[in-house]
Amino acid sequence: MTTSPSVPAESAHEAALGGTVTDRLVEANRAYASHFADPGMDARPVLQVAIVACMDARLDLHAALGLELGDCHTIRNAGGVVTDDTIRSLTISQRALGTRSVILIHHTGCGLESLTEDFRHELEDEVGQRPAWAVEAFRDVDQDVRQSMQRVRTNPFLLHKDDVRGFVFDVHSGLLREIDPSS
Repeated sequence: MTTSPSVPAESAHEAALGGTVTDRLVEANRAYASHFADPGMDARPVLQVAIVACMDARLDLHAALGLELGDCHTIRNAGGVVTDDTIRSLTISQRALGTRSVILIHHTGCGLESLTEDFRHELEDEVGQRPAWAVEAFRDVDQDVRQSMQRVRTNPFLLHKDDVRGFVFDVHSGLLREIDPSS
């Protein structure tokens, strides 16, 4: 079994209509840049908050949370899981760039709920090497948010752990549901 989705090769017709997806995105950037005005801000988020969320394309975090450019740091990965690389980003965000709050956002219908750690073994069978990283699959999204909150709250590299809150975003209603860390 392959772990790669079946993706049809791009046809000559599609290429003639606008090239690859990357070509279209680069062209969109040119249009954006033609009207771009430097906002004159630095990398320090105005609201002193870092948000860790899933990479799911259905989550428009800025719109869902009423955020503007420059308000927050956004760290995204599969599942919104607090991994070593997430801790690395949060540590830099706090210690070098002044954030004090951490918001964790998982969501309903996450793809990690349908995977297992066997995914790593399937990759090993397919390519001959098992990834060093864990899949971090889960069955209970609320419990996974609690685990992520605990990973932030107990990490020695993070300075600010008193304002760490976790939520589940409902992809059908757009509402956040806060998770009690002690449940």
